[in-house]
Amino acid sequence: MINTNPIGVFDSGIGGTSIWREIHNILPNENTVYLADSKNAPYGEKSVDEIIALSIKNTEKLLDFNSKIIVVACNTATTNAIKILREKYDVPFIGIEPAIKPAALQSVSKVIGVLATKGTLTSALFHETTLKFHEVKIVEQIGYGLVPLIENGDIETDQMRELLKKYLEPMMAQNIDHLVLGCSHYPYLINELKKILPADVKIIDSGFAVAKQTAHVLEKFNLLNKSKRSKQVFYTNINSNILKTFVPSFEVQQLDF
Repeated sequence: MINTNPIGVFDSGIGGTSIWREIHNILPNENTVYLADSKNAPYGEKSVDEIIALSIKNTEKLLDFNSKIIVVACNTATTNAIKILREKYDVPFIGIEPAIKPAALQSVSKVIGVLATKGTLTSALFHETTLKFHEVKIVEQIGYGLVPLIENGDIETDQMRELLKKYLEPMMAQNIDHLVLGCSHYPYLINELKKILPADVKIIDSGFAVAKQTAHVLEKFNLLNKSKRSKQVFYTNINSNILKTFVPSFEVQQLDF
């Protein structure tokens, strides 16, 4: 069976393209539709009710495009809204949450850092996850101001470096040996993070694991597209120029949603 309906992906902006890229690498035959809700970024500073409402809005737009599966490529939306989305809609959902498990299991110092948004770190799902790894000290840090800078394309800047130093230095002082990136925007900071962190601190994000789970669910429900042609379309609800710089080889359109 060939199911040519697209994989739908949404995020509070351009950050989820880090997740989309992993999905596209594993599933190059699949059509995809990506929604960058940059007009409402960052989600991490919004109330739970606002996050749920935005997640529903994005889901319904992706369903308008006949998405066969929806990837919530946003940690904040996953931790606050995915349970409600799964109850409300029949389509399969794939979520993304901080990769605490591999960091905790691999840690030698038994101290790991988590850099994430306020919305993720204060969510019930994040709290439940951390309780499973009580033998590891988890140093949490809200990444205030990071998402807006990334959304503006201001990654390799003095302002970004100063913020990252401010957030990482207390973690390094506590001897972390893993840094978990708890926001899909943050993989775009890896090069900058490596300039600050000791070489033996391992940086972990969730992108590859999310892509593998997406492939598994598509196969499980017989939804794979086995044709050899695919189309990748990206939509943003603000000026498309910055999103285009993150996916330069693909079509980017501005859309009101």
